[in-house]
Amino acid sequence: MEINQNARTVLERRYLIRNSQGQTMETVEQLFERVANAIAQPDEKFHPDADPTKTAKEFLEVLTSLDFLPNSPTLMNAGRPLGQLSACFVLPVDDSMEDIFESIKNAALIHKSGGGTGFSFSRLRPKGSTVNTTGGVASGPVSFMRVFNMATEAVKQGGTRRGANMGILRVDHPDILEFIDCKKVNTEITNFNISVGITEAFMEAVERGEEYPLIDPSTNRVTGTLNAREVFDKIVDSAWRNGEPGIIFLDRLNRDNVVPSQGEIESTNPCGEQPLLPYEACNLGSINLTRMVKETVDGRFEMDWDHLGRTVATAVHFLDNVIEANRYPLAIIDQVTRSTRKIGLGVMGWADALLMLGLPYGSPESIQLAHEVMEFINQKGHEASERLAEERGAFPLFEESTLKDGSPLRNATITTIAPTGTLSIIAGCSSGVEPVFAYVFIRNIMDGTEMIEVNPILKRELTRRGLYSDDLMRRIAKEGTIAHMDDIPEDIRRVFLSAHDISPEAHIRMQAAFQDHTDNAVSKTVNFPHDATREDVAQVYRLAYRLGCKGVTIYRDGSRDSQVLNIGKVSGSQEPEAAAAITPRQRPEITNGFTERVKIGCGNLYITVNYDDKGICEVFTNTGKAGGCPSQSEATARLISVALRSGIKVEKLVDQLKGIRCPSTIRQPGMKCTSCPDAIARALEKLQKMQNGFGAAQQGENIPAPVMTQPTVDKALPNPGAMRFCPECGIPLEHEGGCVICRNCGYSKCN
Repeated sequence: MEINQNARTVLERRYLIRNSQGQTMETVEQLFERVANAIAQPDEKFHPDADPTKTAKEFLEVLTSLDFLPNSPTLMNAGRPLGQLSACFVLPVDDSMEDIFESIKNAALIHKSGGGTGFSFSRLRPKGSTVNTTGGVASGPVSFMRVFNMATEAVKQGGTRRGANMGILRVDHPDILEFIDCKKVNTEITNFNISVGITEAFMEAVERGEEYPLIDPSTNRVTGTLNAREVFDKIVDSAWRNGEPGIIFLDRLNRDNVVPSQGEIESTNPCGEQPLLPYEACNLGSINLTRMVKETVDGRFEMDWDHLGRTVATAVHFLDNVIEANRYPLAIIDQVTRSTRKIGLGVMGWADALLMLGLPYGSPESIQLAHEVMEFINQKGHEASERLAEERGAFPLFEESTLKDGSPLRNATITTIAPTGTLSIIAGCSSGVEPVFAYVFIRNIMDGTEMIEVNPILKRELTRRGLYSDDLMRRIAKEGTIAHMDDIPEDIRRVFLSAHDISPEAHIRMQAAFQDHTDNAVSKTVNFPHDATREDVAQVYRLAYRLGCKGVTIYRDGSRDSQVLNIGKVSGSQEPEAAAAITPRQRPEITNGFTERVKIGCGNLYITVNYDDKGICEVFTNTGKAGGCPSQSEATARLISVALRSGIKVEKLVDQLKGIRCPSTIRQPGMKCTSCPDAIARALEKLQKMQNGFGAAQQGENIPAPVMTQPTVDKALPNPGAMRFCPECGIPLEHEGGCVICRNCGYSKCN
């Protein structure tokens, strides 16, 4: 199979089977064989004379050609003991202490299995309501979101990443104003994306500038009113400030709820694109559209509709088999998911396909083609599901569904457009239906050299015209766009647009074009330039409503204290300059502390944590004779020490370091840490607990535990909790599809 080196590296690092010593036990080719064989086996359940070997060969062809890829859990777990193949789930949160903590427990089990979770907190009674059983008062949805967030922090997701969550609250809930502001500080509720559940009635009230009612979900009584336009403006302001909350249109989700007899759709998965009933799981996969474009005899490019149709049919077969092969983390999830058999077939590589076809992203021609491509995929997907229903039977709830008067379908929903960050790296294409964020990256290699990574389509075009050079690529990397580079021909600049060259209106019109032909929803981020106004955001929200989108996620460049991805230099925000003026306080002559020996994967690490009269002030590390990474540990310790004496809170440093994983450590049994940085975080945390009065006796240590004050954080400092760099490799992250992705190592918060 033909994959680029970065894709191979990501697969080797994150997907291949490893033994207890961290050594890889399969090749990339064997991974795809494992997946194809495992997903072909369910054929035997429906056909006495089925030939799974033949099906496996068909599946292997679409996988190794990179025509189609399933979501990451399927690639990681198919044919393995865990066998959990779904990326995301929705769990109910009902209004009792027992139900709330049952949901927390179930979420922990899902995160442990490698999935993410979506929740609606709209059923919880508002803050200050009477609790009849105790005579006390309720703490409200936002308070319980913090509990869910803490539980997520404690669970590692299948050894690969922390769990991702979506939190939703209806706009007519009495606590909606608190919810809108709950992530005003980026270090709060860090394991959640949040969205406001918008109703049609609310949007109509916004247009008229009217009051709308707030309804207590525990009594269904009106408790007050708010001005809809003021609430809408507050949502806009918060999203303009740091990208959250997003919005979803609840009535539209339920308009397309094919089994309303089973209840309302209240929530989506963590990226907003898969509305699900409580206890449903999503089974997702994406077609690589760059593989669906063919070159004609005269050197032009056009869509290969026949190839696309065949790929859709195979992909629907594959995803229906995933439902059978899946080992769900809870029995009720197994039952509910099989009752509707929802699948979500989407696309990736859309922006690259447009480049191949010579169409600027967002142009009328590109939006028209989006309609045609997704309508074709949706139609062919439904036809494939009909054929499966003839062979295997319709989904069990078909007769009580809104589809019952049509041809039987094997799957209640067929199409979804999900974020494909890691998958698109493997496929070597652009992500989902997003535009290209940047055409050139400068990648730093471990020996200090640099590697220039260029979008292959741009590289091919510049090379064809004799324009390609390393110097030009470095300029493009610095600028982040070629739109204003006069030495590049205008016809290239017209087509090769980056995300910030595209108007927000064009972003939304593209999303709406795909939504018109998608059963579920479309995951996409509308990227704004830094100087975009609040009114610009408001106009996009209104346009999304008018064009029939089911939800909107926006991100204004540089709007968070810590920029998610910088191509070239930071501009606009004054906060980085203010931060640069901060000077660490001087180290005192004498400090107190302790040294702890920690076993790591390559020997022992000795960690010294010291404090003075202002708090914890420095960290030193030393490795044992067995080796390790002494320079890396020393660098980490030095940076921590500078941060501590600059006023950064210990908790924020612990949050950044804790949970970082090193293969030499996590693959060995009996380890109390997952890496050197994780061990340092635990040592910091231990001393911090002592200082906060937990005491040495509680820790089982014979160490003095003075109570000390923490330094005050200067408000000009950039927020250390915002996710700026990849926690796996340190490369800047890219914001897309309602999620973040590292283009270097494949880390993704969501998929």
